[in-house]
Amino acid sequence: MPTTGTSTAGPDAGGLRRRWAGPDSPHYKWVALSNTTLGVLMATMNSSIVLISLPAIFRGIHIDPLQPGNISYLLWMIMGYMLVTAVLVVTLGRLGDMYGRAKIYNAGFAVFTVASILLAVEPLDGGAGALWLIIVRVLQGIGGAMLMANATAILTDAFSADRRGLAVGINAVAAIGGSFIGLLVGGVLSEFDWRLVFWVSVPFGVVGTIWAYLSLHSTNVRRAHKIDWPGNITFAIGLILLLVGIVYVIQPYGGHAEGWTNPFVLGCLGFGLLALSGFCIIERRVAQPMFNLRLFRIPAFAFGNVATLMSSLSRGGLQFMLIIWLQGIWLPLHGYDYSETPLWSAIYMVPLTVGFLGSAPVAGWLSDRFGARTFATGGLLIVAVTFAALLLLPTDFTYWQFAVILFVSGIGAGLFASPNMTGVMNSLPPDQRGAGSGMLSTLQNSGMALSIGVFFSTLIAGLASTMPAALFSGLTQQNVPADVAANVANLPPVGTLFAAFLGYNPMQKILGPQVLAQLPPGNTATVVGKQFFPNLVADSFHHGLVIVFLTAIGVSLIGAIASLFRGARFVYDEAPSVGHRRELDSTDVFVDGNVGTVEFTTLTALRRSPARAGERRRGAAGR
Repeated sequence: MPTTGTSTAGPDAGGLRRRWAGPDSPHYKWVALSNTTLGVLMATMNSSIVLISLPAIFRGIHIDPLQPGNISYLLWMIMGYMLVTAVLVVTLGRLGDMYGRAKIYNAGFAVFTVASILLAVEPLDGGAGALWLIIVRVLQGIGGAMLMANATAILTDAFSADRRGLAVGINAVAAIGGSFIGLLVGGVLSEFDWRLVFWVSVPFGVVGTIWAYLSLHSTNVRRAHKIDWPGNITFAIGLILLLVGIVYVIQPYGGHAEGWTNPFVLGCLGFGLLALSGFCIIERRVAQPMFNLRLFRIPAFAFGNVATLMSSLSRGGLQFMLIIWLQGIWLPLHGYDYSETPLWSAIYMVPLTVGFLGSAPVAGWLSDRFGARTFATGGLLIVAVTFAALLLLPTDFTYWQFAVILFVSGIGAGLFASPNMTGVMNSLPPDQRGAGSGMLSTLQNSGMALSIGVFFSTLIAGLASTMPAALFSGLTQQNVPADVAANVANLPPVGTLFAAFLGYNPMQKILGPQVLAQLPPGNTATVVGKQFFPNLVADSFHHGLVIVFLTAIGVSLIGAIASLFRGARFVYDEAPSVGHRRELDSTDVFVDGNVGTVEFTTLTALRRSPARAGERRRGAAGR
């Protein structure tokens, strides 16, 4: 027989767990909303807080990440957390379906907090220190994945369908806004001490862990399922290999600016796709799959997830490109020292966060009444328009124009995020919400990780065709020996990009002290000056940005088209009528008093009967 998290009402054994808000209390849904919002905010903020803090972190552990042997440390510091949260959320969401969502969520808060403490007290220097940070960041990512995989499912259980959009909208502000907020928080705290970047999560983690343990309940129906080990293993291996292969494309190989011919990259991509194909075969054949692929027969779920991947891919690309644009070009041109650019780039990107925070909750509330399609599709179209606007800006832009574009882009992202997440979760059977939420988070986090490879490699391709000539000409004019200038000009652009990304002076890093010492003092001052590099590569960089933003426009439009095909508002009924009660499998749906398999025809029929759909929704709200 199924068991529920409320079957042991009253105090827990020994009175060890005192819950002040029971799951049937009218206050419980707000307790769930506030705690899960805090948890998701912490998890997503830490996906980006390190990006802007990397220069301070590497200085703190006394390591130069741009030295050839240290590039892997840099890549894994950036992508380790993203990779773990992308790979594990489906598995952890499914475990929440099986053993209780609150249990997995609460454990995630504890793991996340312990890992934050271990990061903050990091005792080692050099390569050992970098390995410590990478390994513990992976542990922190496991905790973050446990939070992200179950937070939305807990909310969906706690709120009725007619109020779910507002709740999920607020949670989405934390889920996506956290990645924007992390940039600002990381930039500010790293100015004082790099360890504060990790300490900042500790008090919130301690409070959130205790609060979650005392107040959250696993209200979902749980059944004794077996763990699908073959599915879990093939999914993890396949996604890890695929993401690692895409990210390592940005490393040069065999005289090429990118690594598309690298056997390691090709092997990762090939075996990753093979493993994911095996995962699909396994999931269709096992009795109790990790993730029921038949859920993709639900248009709202299938197209909502495709739109999520495209939105996350474009959002990740936007963050990375804006950081490089500001730190490598615009801020130095306006007199900012390279060491100060990480902080100021975060500050100048605040309009993006403000636009998102303002629109996401409102869009979630409106989607409860009007459905997700209009808002989510319109939001991605707005994002595409803002990419086109960025495309038209000169590299040395006027800030108010840049700020307006970022603000509007944030509005578009908010219009998409809340309704899309609500629409996806509304479409799921209750016993599949953990796995479904996990798949949504997997695609969201995978998009962020993929954006590193996709947009960096796109920018590198644009730079490789024009930057060498510009570098050679500019350096020789400053009396840099022709052979040295030729060597610098033929270096892969990735080194220059990472130098700008990390807030270093690219010319100082590339030429090195020995070459600079041989130049006349006036030439040395010019070459390492704030404006030499950005003036030298501005045209080449803009050429690369054109390719990047055209790609981002295409990605956003694909997401908008997918969102358009999700169909009208659809809410999976949680309680079939008494005459039709039976054990549902994960592909059943309740439509107009009948239990039937989820197929396109069923959902199409529902969409074509607005009156009957309205009766069904009113009936669900009245239960």
